[in-house]
Amino acid sequence: MNVSVIGAGSWGIALARLLSLNGHNVNVWSIIESEIEMLNTHHEHLDKLPGVKLPESMTYTTDLKASIEGKDLLVLAVPSSFVRSTAHNMKEYVADGQIIVNVAKGIEEATMMPLSDIIEEEIPKANVAVLSGPTHAEEVGKSMPTTCVVGAHDKKTAEFIQGMFMCDFFRVYTSPDMLGIEVGASLKNVVALAAGIADGLGCGDNTKAALITRGIAEISRLGVAMGGKAETFAGLTGIGDLIVTCASMHSRNRRAGILIGQGKTMQEAMDEVKMVVEGVYSAKAAMKLSQKYGIEMPIIEQVNLVLFENKPAKEAMMDLLLRDKRPENKW
Repeated sequence: MNVSVIGAGSWGIALARLLSLNGHNVNVWSIIESEIEMLNTHHEHLDKLPGVKLPESMTYTTDLKASIEGKDLLVLAVPSSFVRSTAHNMKEYVADGQIIVNVAKGIEEATMMPLSDIIEEEIPKANVAVLSGPTHAEEVGKSMPTTCVVGAHDKKTAEFIQGMFMCDFFRVYTSPDMLGIEVGASLKNVVALAAGIADGLGCGDNTKAALITRGIAEISRLGVAMGGKAETFAGLTGIGDLIVTCASMHSRNRRAGILIGQGKTMQEAMDEVKMVVEGVYSAKAAMKLSQKYGIEMPIIEQVNLVLFENKPAKEAMMDLLLRDKRPENKW
């Protein structure tokens, strides 16, 4: 198959390598000329995925039109904040029914829309799907065993994408619950910021476990209220993705949270991580969604206060611990 990966960040490059190893003809697009020159010269992304050598057969370009026309699959791998603008630029070249699988994670703050809805709004003629799960690029790039889920509007599309990506180290499941997949993928980044903040404050494993379990409770309540399926949040794109993002040092959200817990501002933490911290962009949208659907989300609320209202991280932690007494399950 002929595939283009739109976006040359660490995740896009890891997936491009995987697809190439699976025998597909893979092209990678980036708007940054110096990035394409580096990939053409070194067959390696020296900045985002150092040490991961890419197949010689892969090609690289800044020509968006050539990257889209005639391709069997388009993998949209730009940061969430650039999904709308990139989709807008793509739309004149996309054919009717052409499959676009989005692999970014986020919710647009202004509209509270998941990314697949944004792509469909910008490119109505596309067949949009999502791929998500506990999938750090650093490990996929080294062919470490990984599992994920592809969500699509119809089973045929999901199974086509499943067949494109699946191999001996990358296991892919299918699901019709695109909304649930995207809600879990977006909000876990906000909870991972909280987990990182707790690490930065010097808290331990008990705290991490509490944030993961109460975090998935918040995400599930909102996701189900929005129309997602409860079982999605108990699966790979819910609790699975949340665990890996809260626990791994590959997680830019956790790393940024650690710095904030140690006393740095949000901007200082983002500057030091030197990568897009998706949880910062999803936090306000998550808070707006909780208000829209009337869902209590205390962890998400405290993260917003720390990020955007300069609330001391230690004070936010204490406010979570000192909330009114309540049961975990109904009597």
